[in-house]
Amino acid sequence: MEPELKSLVIWYVLFAGVLLPVNGYIFMRGWQTLPEKRVFRWPYAGLYLFLSLSYFVGRAIEKVSICAASDALFWTGSFWFGIMLYLFIAALLVDAVRLLNRFLPFLPEKGTAGYARVKRAAAAGAVVITLAVQSAGFFHARETRVTGLELDIPKWAGGMEALTIALVTDIHLGTIISNGRLAVMVEKVNRLEPDIVLLAGDMVDEDVAPVLEKNMGELLKNLRSRFGTYAVTGNHEYYGDVEETCRYLERSGVTMLRDRAVRIGDFFYLAGRDEATKETQTGGRCLPLPDILRGVDTRLPVILMDHNPARIRETRGSPVDLSLSGHTHDGQLWPIGLITRRVYEISRGHRMIGATHFFVSQGFGTWGPPVRVGTDSEIVRIVVRFRKTPGSK
Repeated sequence: MEPELKSLVIWYVLFAGVLLPVNGYIFMRGWQTLPEKRVFRWPYAGLYLFLSLSYFVGRAIEKVSICAASDALFWTGSFWFGIMLYLFIAALLVDAVRLLNRFLPFLPEKGTAGYARVKRAAAAGAVVITLAVQSAGFFHARETRVTGLELDIPKWAGGMEALTIALVTDIHLGTIISNGRLAVMVEKVNRLEPDIVLLAGDMVDEDVAPVLEKNMGELLKNLRSRFGTYAVTGNHEYYGDVEETCRYLERSGVTMLRDRAVRIGDFFYLAGRDEATKETQTGGRCLPLPDILRGVDTRLPVILMDHNPARIRETRGSPVDLSLSGHTHDGQLWPIGLITRRVYEISRGHRMIGATHFFVSQGFGTWGPPVRVGTDSEIVRIVVRFRKTPGSK
């Protein structure tokens, strides 16, 4: 099965298995708050059906032609994912209150005018709060901050005392994150005057077509650094045509590291792992880390980009001195971060395990709703200090 078709099948399975029952639950709770008149209920049903299907219809249209209709549906559906999450939480809280009321009655009796008013007030409050949170989260997601990290690698780096890295992950270029946001990213990165720019996966948001249509690679060519720009694949590259994506990024001045390591001058090695989604989407095989590092002179510092931090255990005890990842967005929308922090050993930030520094970025862009709640859009400035002389401590 072609990767793009496989991705579409996965999406529709997800819709049927998860989104359909969640949407159904929210729909029924909203339906129950409305007066029993068609003039209220049928427009509500039509609007709800439109919102819940808009993302998938937009994506389907985009496969045929990128146009104003596909963009509008894509944006609408993306916002709906965030709205759906918070309406779902609100509905659960209301049901918890109703359950409590069964044992400790404090609400007006069912069937009374007072009970109907309470239901509608609760529904209206949930909608207003959800829309307010989404609006605030939208503007917050566009306020990219620069996160600073300084660390030491006790190795000789060919006389280089320090290395400044600009790390960007999870840009998700496409319909939502387009040229305007990309230009902001490039400007902020260049302002850091980095020695090297590292893009640790999910450069594109599944379909590369909008990236090609808007020629976003011309902006990527404006990234400036001493040693150049390097990237690895993320899972979203594999949800679309990964080979076309990588060729386009290479033409845009980005060196792709796909299960290989390169020596940067006489200073350090930079390795990149192909995303594990390669195996499920294409049937291909990712190289084990020892194979990627075969031939690397580990007396020099070794820096690794691995999009998904799920493989941290494989990196422990390896010659890697610094491992950089993204992928998690730290949940992107509270309270999803509570889940990612249980799933991943490191959901965001820096930790040293053994002799290896690990850092997981929250990412620059967004997936789904262009919204961040409880997380930040970030570009990371990492300053790595090395030994001043070969024999120094």
